[in-house]
Amino acid sequence: MADRCPLWPARLHHLGLVSADAGALAEFYRRVLGYEAEELAEGGWHLRGKERELIVAQGARAGLGFAAFTVEDGARLGDLRADIEAKGADIGPSPSPLLDEGAFAVKDPDGNALVFGPPREARAGADALRGRLQHFVVTSAQIEPMMAFYQDVLGFVLSDVVNDEDGDPTAVFYRSDPEHHSFAIFRADHGGFDHHAYESGCWNDIRDWADHLSALRVPMFWGPGRHGPGNNLFVMFRDPDGNALEISTELELMPIGMAHREWPHDARTLNLWGDAWFRSEP
Repeated sequence: MADRCPLWPARLHHLGLVSADAGALAEFYRRVLGYEAEELAEGGWHLRGKERELIVAQGARAGLGFAAFTVEDGARLGDLRADIEAKGADIGPSPSPLLDEGAFAVKDPDGNALVFGPPREARAGADALRGRLQHFVVTSAQIEPMMAFYQDVLGFVLSDVVNDEDGDPTAVFYRSDPEHHSFAIFRADHGGFDHHAYESGCWNDIRDWADHLSALRVPMFWGPGRHGPGNNLFVMFRDPDGNALEISTELELMPIGMAHREWPHDARTLNLWGDAWFRSEP
């Protein structure tokens, strides 16, 4: 199956965030997540860590600017681009300064930009607390067209589906490498940026992150808990723009040929240990 899926494997490399106060947002990520911050043109910032990286751009509306995945094999990157074009999607230039020649962008039905390409340079340095940028999630009012795009056009592999009582999907989780999900969609009454997640090493890392957040007076709004889909442990908090962040660990691994599972839309699915954060009514 991998030979017929030019996307596989692709790993989330960095996100482009947009903020009405890019400097304040960059300072939060520097202080809380330990990023090194470099100011860019037009009020933007490059935030760099050993296993995590962000671009923060100045803009009128806060949220997700783009999500960039690395595809390091040049031939496979060319195959992926040709496959996406053959399926009728428009290809555009990469908006990211962190990907090398050959990178390209495509937009999903909600207008979210996905970027694919090889990294421009290897990462260096160290992170005081472990946490590799691992997945991002959006909300959508048109979840089925979004599902068709990510599965049929881009080639993401479906891992889990959460369904309501009528059998309609309320959340879907997709993988682009053996980790359970690098991307997910939650049904809501509007499209938007839901959260992004950092994968740490073990349960003790969750403890250390929680102690770190507490020392900085950054409140956690959900967790600690354990998700059903993905089976990962987590805590969640917010940045100054209201974007949710997740610290996760022990995310499930799934080979490319493993079939997806079905889950009911209830609190226990989203958090086996307690209350859930619902994006749409259960």
